[in-house]
Amino acid sequence: MKDTEKQNRPPCYIVAIETSCDETSVAVVEDGTKVRSNIVSSQIETHRQFGGVVPEVASRKHVETITWIMEEALREANIRPRDLSAVAVTHGPGLVGSLLVGMVAAKALATSLELPLIGVHHIAGHIYANRLVQELEYPLVALVVSGGHTDIVHVESEGSFRILGQTRDDAVGEAFDKVARALQLPYPGGPHIDRLAHEADESIALPRAWLEPGSYDFSFSGLKSAVLAVLNQAKMKGQALEPGHVARGFQESVIDVLVEKAVRAAKENGARQLLLAGGVAANRGLRAELGRRCEEEGIPLIVPPFELCTDNAAMIGAAAYLKYVRGQFSPFDLKAEPLLSLEKWSV
Repeated sequence: MKDTEKQNRPPCYIVAIETSCDETSVAVVEDGTKVRSNIVSSQIETHRQFGGVVPEVASRKHVETITWIMEEALREANIRPRDLSAVAVTHGPGLVGSLLVGMVAAKALATSLELPLIGVHHIAGHIYANRLVQELEYPLVALVVSGGHTDIVHVESEGSFRILGQTRDDAVGEAFDKVARALQLPYPGGPHIDRLAHEADESIALPRAWLEPGSYDFSFSGLKSAVLAVLNQAKMKGQALEPGHVARGFQESVIDVLVEKAVRAAKENGARQLLLAGGVAANRGLRAELGRRCEEEGIPLIVPPFELCTDNAAMIGAAAYLKYVRGQFSPFDLKAEPLLSLEKWSV
């Protein structure tokens, strides 16, 4: 499209809905890059008493909040419903009950306003949250780290995804929460592990799971077991371990593997940029070490601000724009897909 045509066409306003887990979020994104509003309602306080997300409780909370959050997102964006161009919604992967709430709301809104519907892959949203930061250059590699996912994704061109590596057991965020629980830290455990690791002056040596040579895959269940073994041995000997030392050893082990595999993937695949994405992208230790290694290797690194790391609807609007400009709209019998493939979602 010529520059003059871009200047003359009206703005594209996509209202996006994200309810894949325990955040209810609605956003309005302009032309895939400008966030007009991004309202997020967290359920952390509700699920903290259970030590983790309870799917049935999460879906009921989405039902209670989705309507007023949609209204608030439009109000804050100062956008009239008739000015909207499309309705986007996460349709997988995620908790099926939570996904269904968002999808019903999106379909109802799109039907009432006679707007196209765009189903979005949750991980594509995390990756394209970085497009809200700066322009992306292809090919690129994304390191996606969250409570449910740990993936290295090669993006050859806009919206074309190929998974190079993924976790074989626990996702990295899940491992953080399990280790935090063993250390009797509050839920969610990731921020507490990160804080203790930064405050600690020593670290307990723990193993690194590199797997077979050349593999981009990850495994964290063995590391989690190693932490539990260290804690149990100390208890049997009547020794008191400093939680910060354990937290630092665990975090260093996780970060070493994540960073080295992501940097190697970027180099071996000729990536012009390395993207960090997902809730664990808020981890200060990971951000710092990945930044240091990328600087050493001369690889441009893009890291989203903290508010775009955790689940939010702005990232869904950014990814939906890829489909919108291609006219790739979803049918209204679109189903929630808890195990939706990222590669099959490619534009």
